[in-house]
Amino acid sequence: MKYLLLVHHNEDAFGKMSETARKKILEESVQLTHQLHTKRQYLSASPLHPASTAVIVRVREGKPFVTDGPFMETREQLAGYFLIDAKDLDEAISIAVRVPGARIGTVEIRPLIEISGLPTG
Repeated sequence: MKYLLLVHHNEDAFGKMSETARKKILEESVQLTHQLHTKRQYLSASPLHPASTAVIVRVREGKPFVTDGPFMETREQLAGYFLIDAKDLDEAISIAVRVPGARIGTVEIRPLIEISGLPTG
């Protein structure tokens, strides 16, 4: 089953970390992707640019509205993701605890709904 691991952390706190500490987190994340790839569990992963670079798109009554965003009352922002293949939720949890971002924020685990007829990679 495919799971999306959504990595959330406080961007301000992350920005105040030393460059060395931020690089170490990235290096650990890359190492994890290679470990998952070896076990055929890796599908995709990427950090995200800060939330300040995001835009929000809404369509209301057929009209598109594009605004800066997101504007949420939260201390943690979506920082990146891992898309994995795991046999069950327990295995997905065992992978999520290895995500370096879990030490400075949270990792949300969401199972994907498989829909037939979609194009594949």
